Amino acid sequence: MMNRNFNRRKKFIFFLPVAVLIAAVLGYVVMFLWNWILPEVAHAGKLNYWQALGLLVLCRLLFGNFNKGGGHNGFRERARGMRAKWDSMNEEERAKFKEEYKRRCGGWGHHRNKE
Repeated sequence: MMNRNFNRRKKFIFFLPVAVLIAAVLGYVVMFLWNWILPEVAHAGKLNYWQALGLLVLCRLLFGNFNKGGGHNGFRERARGMRAKWDSMNEEERAKFKEEYKRRCGGWGHHRNKE
């Protein structure tokens, strides 16, 4: 049992600096790409390192996807579930769903005809 705890400590001592190094490199990559592309393309301000690191954390919180293996299985499962739900609806339920979507989203993401 003591040997097992010792191995965990060794792994943690190795993992901590590696995780810090990866976070530092990712922060610099985000800062470099942002400062290289967005000020010219989108007229956005430049980021410093800490802002880039904060942006990286914010994206992680909002979008996830730092999971092991880089898979998107959660998204695929939800998409399959939504597709199955849509397929099980009759035409009246689908029309009601579409109207509710338009009401809530205001047609966001859809081309609107201006007449």
